[in-house]
Amino acid sequence: MIKQLMAGIALAAAALCGAAQAYPTKPVTIVVPFAPGGAADTMARQLAERLNKRLGQPVIVENKPGAGTMIASEYVAKAAPDGHTVLLAASSLGIAPALYSKVNYDPVKDFTPISQVASVVHVLEVHPSVPVKSVGELIAWLKANPGKANYGSVGAGTSTHLESELFNTMAGVKMTHVPYKGSAPALMDLVGGNLQVMFDAWASSGPFVRDGKTRLLAVTTAQRSKILPDVPTVAESGLPGYEAMPWLGFVAPAGTPAAAVNRFHAELTEVLKEPEVQERFRNLGLDIIGNTPEQFAEFIKKDIVKWAKVVKESGARAD
Repeated sequence: MIKQLMAGIALAAAALCGAAQAYPTKPVTIVVPFAPGGAADTMARQLAERLNKRLGQPVIVENKPGAGTMIASEYVAKAAPDGHTVLLAASSLGIAPALYSKVNYDPVKDFTPISQVASVVHVLEVHPSVPVKSVGELIAWLKANPGKANYGSVGAGTSTHLESELFNTMAGVKMTHVPYKGSAPALMDLVGGNLQVMFDAWASSGPFVRDGKTRLLAVTTAQRSKILPDVPTVAESGLPGYEAMPWLGFVAPAGTPAAAVNRFHAELTEVLKEPEVQERFRNLGLDIIGNTPEQFAEFIKKDIVKWAKVVKESGARAD
């Protein structure tokens, strides 16, 4: 009888172990909070193609754009916590609660972080008529010419808006915000001289910088970008302590089993090591990070606090 009991326990343990190792048992859906065609969507599809092979199940990309990425975030927060639905989250995951009066998810309690995949390389640039070549010179010029500088963003409450307001606050200057519906129209006005300053993604601004239509001053990250190693950071070129890093990363619904999170993370880590993937990311203006679930969780918490403070001080609202 005892032998039969022990055998039963052993079989049950083996079954549980097998179930944990079996993830995924069906197709995995990556929910992207943006429309098809952008850098985030392209990145997701490149990763899905490779994860498909490594996970042994179809990996599908599903676009759910809208409401400042809240539609996709809420959808994944309410999905079954089994690792078969994950969100390609952006910085807005944690910023939205400070910007919007109603957000139907908690960025910490409702998600299980998997990995911060990459940072989106953002730059600070000026119109060539602005007589500065460094961040320190820009701050001095802004203080000497109060009320004369307009800066463009890709919309109220977006990362480019908040990066600029963080700059205003830390530098003790006041540039006038002009929001646009996207990077392209804002860049046109920067090139045309209607704007003097702009924070923007390198992927969209790079061609204008290379053609001499705008002047590149710095990258916004704490360390220099792997894509632009010769370009100084805002912090090292005139505004110590400044850091703004728009990011993209995978999160799953809260309660997702550790076995599923760890398997997805392990396969993703291997994919991010592939030279072809790294080259494609560089072309998209992305710096690969690929940290652990624990590191990503800690980063998200700090990021929420940081941008909530910027939103409060700037008075930015998105509704």
